[in-house]
Amino acid sequence: MSATAPNWLATRTSLLARLKDHRNAESWEEFCDSYGRVVYAVALKSGLNVADVEDVVQETLIAVARHIEGFRYDPKKGSFKSWLLTMARSRIVDRFRRKERERRFEAAPNENSTETSFLSRLPDENVLNFGEVFDVEWERGIYEAAREKVRARISPQQFQIFDLHVSREWPVEKVAATLGVSANQVYLAKHRVSEAIRDEVLQLECQLRQSQ
Repeated sequence: MSATAPNWLATRTSLLARLKDHRNAESWEEFCDSYGRVVYAVALKSGLNVADVEDVVQETLIAVARHIEGFRYDPKKGSFKSWLLTMARSRIVDRFRRKERERRFEAAPNENSTETSFLSRLPDENVLNFGEVFDVEWERGIYEAAREKVRARISPQQFQIFDLHVSREWPVEKVAATLGVSANQVYLAKHRVSEAIRDEVLQLECQLRQSQ
């Protein structure tokens, strides 16, 4: 998956329609890059290892490919986001259950072992709130998408100032000295870029509500 993908969460009805044509490789690549990252983050936070997380992402995307043709958006039945969450959650839990079955054939740890039993590590859906974790990753994606859209239209210097001061939390003095700008320029860039990102977030959220 690419490091950045502007507007990666802006699902459109047109994209969902294009996905139903399995020959449309470009649409599937766009979809996998966009939503695969959300599923990846949620699966990783559930406690699975990287190899299992990658399997969950692949299994979820394959399931979407198999069932997307029958998906019909209906606000009364729920959004595409909810549908995707259900598919991802099911495969995460299945992966843990599969690992539990495999562990049954392993020798039990001795009584002096500090190893935690697998059953105690199996996430209870009431403990790991998949919906909340999914929402956090979704919102993070919206912010990243908005930031990339703003980055594409402002000067590289302004974005660099914002990135160093806001994202990397460099103090104003260090940013000013490193880039050869004044403290006022740092404050101004922070304000302008932050406002632009907030505006883009609001637009993306509006677009998402309309498309779900």
